[in-house]
Amino acid sequence: MKYKILATEGRAKRAHMETVHGSIETPVFMNVGTVAAIKGAVSTDDLKEIGTQVQLSNTYHLHVRPGDGKVSGDRLIHEFGGLHRFMHWDSPILTDSGGFQVFSLSGMRKIKEEGVTFRSHIDGRKIFMGPEESMQIQSNLGSTIAMAFDECPPSLAERNYIEQSVDRTTRWLKRCKTEIARLNALPDRVNPEQLLFGINQGGILEDVRIRHAREIRELDLDGYAVGGLAVGESAEEMYRILDAVVPELPREKPTYLMGVGTPQNILEAVERGVDFFDCVYPSRNGRHGHVYTNSGKINLFNKKYELDARPIEEGCGCPACRSYSRAYIRHLLKAGEMLGMRLCVLHNLYFYNTMMQEIRDAIDRGEFRAYKERKIEGMEAKA
Repeated sequence: MKYKILATEGRAKRAHMETVHGSIETPVFMNVGTVAAIKGAVSTDDLKEIGTQVQLSNTYHLHVRPGDGKVSGDRLIHEFGGLHRFMHWDSPILTDSGGFQVFSLSGMRKIKEEGVTFRSHIDGRKIFMGPEESMQIQSNLGSTIAMAFDECPPSLAERNYIEQSVDRTTRWLKRCKTEIARLNALPDRVNPEQLLFGINQGGILEDVRIRHAREIRELDLDGYAVGGLAVGESAEEMYRILDAVVPELPREKPTYLMGVGTPQNILEAVERGVDFFDCVYPSRNGRHGHVYTNSGKINLFNKKYELDARPIEEGCGCPACRSYSRAYIRHLLKAGEMLGMRLCVLHNLYFYNTMMQEIRDAIDRGEFRAYKERKIEGMEAKA
């Protein structure tokens, strides 16, 4: 992997990253395809058309499906030649470790030092996942970037619980590093150059976050993520933690803010030095008829769009805006036609991907702060 910072403005950085599956220009928004597909009938050809650079899939979900419980999904995908071949995508893929999904099953899991025992949300069967198992699953998938297996404690949990959880996450991270090195050296690996990103945790406790960042940066990983934010704390608290933590992570390595967020969240985080993002908002909102514009978010189910002949946004180059009116898309949504959801998802992902290109261009010009202020002001208006 080669990661090179091309331009900066304050703490905001614009970088180029070379991987075995192609290059990534950052800041970048990774389009979320949890089970190797974007919800909303969006194909990989669509992703190319709308400017997607990185696709994100989930370790836990691809472990339990495909497969019949006897053979895991990741083993089937390995037999197919890996996730890239399986889903016909030749650009970078990041796989989340499954930690967040496992820990969201709070009533169905038991945490030990070895790992976590939990029950599948598909058929209830018992599954064990620890650092080694997560790395093995991700190695079978052959993703470009594997995420370390961590515990994601509630951001508002008690200090004692968070401190113990963070210490365990550090121990797990060391095991992940050892295991991925072992796996990458095996002769049958789909991607022997698989990268590993570690995850900073600590809730909204600045001192714990800083201590953890200092510990994990010593491991010289390929990249570093900030996890456990946007899970109940306020936006101001999230920005406060980023102000404290990001400067403690290696600037010459990629920095990833997991599961965040709104366009405003992304702009604020870029200003603080983050360059990788993912979030389900654009696809989830699109499936419910909520679409982003530079003049604010609109709900196409509203009656006022019943005879609106305009595209979702004038001048937008997405597949929806090039051909269809707000009125037609509203009709599809009201009629329960999948095409309506698909067009809204395509528009939202295009909006996010285009915003990231605008961010990169603004940093290149040294005009990011002015761009950010204009963008936020426009999106806080009413379309």
